[in-house]
This record gives sequence, structure tokens and C-alpha cells, in this order.
Amino acid sequence: GQQTAVLNNHDGPVSSAAFSSDGKMVATASFDGTARMWCTESGVQVRILRGHTDWINSVEFSADSARLLTASHDGTARVWDVASGNELLCL
Repeated sequence: GQQTAVLNNHDGPVSSAAFSSDGKMVATASFDGTARMWCTESGVQVRILRGHTDWINSVEFSADSARLLTASHDGTARVWDVASGNELLCL
């Protein structure tokens, strides 16, 4: 395969990445405490998700790609609405 984009706006190492079920988005999680969503066609960042107070271990889309789950070293997991970027739930 060929490299199609470089997703480089995080201020720390990327710890996890996941594709949406339709392949149109990719989410990344980072040691900088943010998760970010990107358009796979353009490589443009479309959302920054802030709320964790420590680095994010993992990121995963729901089966329908409507929600995003992040899990952090701060001891919380958070559910986000993909369309708006709003936090829906903190566990």
C-alpha cells in the first residue's frame, strides 16, 4: 500500500487509532490527553475531543460509527457523539 496521509497534530505520541465502520473517518488517541477525528479522504482533522486529564490508552468507534469510546490513564472511559464531538457519558 501507499501512504495517503500523515495525521500529525497531536502534541504527544499516538497511543491508539481506529477506523470508522465505513472507513471515512479515523480516530486517534494520544499521550497529550486528546482524541482527534480525521477525514480519511483529505487527512483533515475534523474534531478534537478534550476532557481526559491524562493520556488516552485507546479509542474505538461503535458498530454504527455514531459514537466513539475513549479510555484513559486518568481512570475514566468517555463516550462521545461523532457528529457533534460532544461528550455523552463519563464512566
